[in-house]
Amino acid sequence: MFIEKLSLPIDAKKVLKELGVDGGGINILASKMQTHIISIKELHVGAANILKQDALSIGADLAVPRGTVIAKTQFVDVLLIATQKQLEALSRKELAQPFGLKEVAKKFAEIAKAKKPQQTKIMGIINANDDSFYAQSRFHASEAIQAINTMIDEGAHIIDIGAVSSRPNAAFVSAEEELSRLKPLLDLLAHERTHEQVQLSIDSYEPKAISYALERGFSIVNDITGLMDDAVCKLCASYDATAVIMHMQGTPQTMQKNPHYKSLLSDISSFFQERIQKAEAFGVKDIILDVGIGFGKRLEENLSLLKNLEHFLTLEKPLLIGASRKSMIDSITSADVSQRLAGTLALHLEAQRNGAAILRVHDVKEHVQAIKIQEALEGVIL
Repeated sequence: MFIEKLSLPIDAKKVLKELGVDGGGINILASKMQTHIISIKELHVGAANILKQDALSIGADLAVPRGTVIAKTQFVDVLLIATQKQLEALSRKELAQPFGLKEVAKKFAEIAKAKKPQQTKIMGIINANDDSFYAQSRFHASEAIQAINTMIDEGAHIIDIGAVSSRPNAAFVSAEEELSRLKPLLDLLAHERTHEQVQLSIDSYEPKAISYALERGFSIVNDITGLMDDAVCKLCASYDATAVIMHMQGTPQTMQKNPHYKSLLSDISSFFQERIQKAEAFGVKDIILDVGIGFGKRLEENLSLLKNLEHFLTLEKPLLIGASRKSMIDSITSADVSQRLAGTLALHLEAQRNGAAILRVHDVKEHVQAIKIQEALEGVIL
């Protein structure tokens, strides 16, 4: 006999199938192997007491503040601990309960339904400007073609090209200047028909630059303003392009001046819901969400977003994360931009574990290798 403690996460369905478990039993047992920890803030104390009892009745639990049972305060913050199967049961059970639990039940159902992506894609970064924070990502037209081809050979799925720095306090660049920087490279890419080898993404929120790129084979618009401009929505719809909606509090010039959130995850979710609705109203079909690491967030908020990325899976859109060589790494380890590859990989592997579908990176080869190893680890049990 051998008794061995296994570590999570594991591919539950794969493990159970290898054990020879009956087909019907695989789904039942797999749902018991996935645990959810759900924070509910400002829940009516009556709802908390009902949810506590309902959770206990099916083997789950609800952490509540002292005094909840005697309704010491009208609203409380609680923490639900439940397996997938238990969460599905609560999502049905609470629909008939008062004190706002119907809304809670609907959210439980969304969380239970959310799925992590089967594959994580790598997006390589190319900057056609001279002031991006990482010098090794800056290229002029002919050099950029060589760098892009190298990234393709290394396994990049997408190449993201921009000509305006969005680092904190970056200088303003006119639409005309941005387009003049992009034109030589975009023309070369069109001539080489690079879009037939790899997806091309334009990192811009200026309609002139975006239009020029879409006309030359680009299929993704990476907009740090989150489709604030209606004209960008119209372009994405007319070219059937995928839109990346990024969250940013403020602008690159103001975003790091005392950013504040009432509730970080909920505030960003509300922003995404509003912009998704707007995009779809314009006819945009494919949408990717980017929580905007470093864009109007303090270190603790950036780390919280990466750690709790699963929260955004309920929006049923692919999630993009771009923490590559960012200053948050320096805040933790005192490493300048040239020494942040290891820190970047740590942050991006955490994002991958928590549901990122796309990683925006400066170092393609290293990320492709790291993700392959991570996926291999997740698929192994013994």
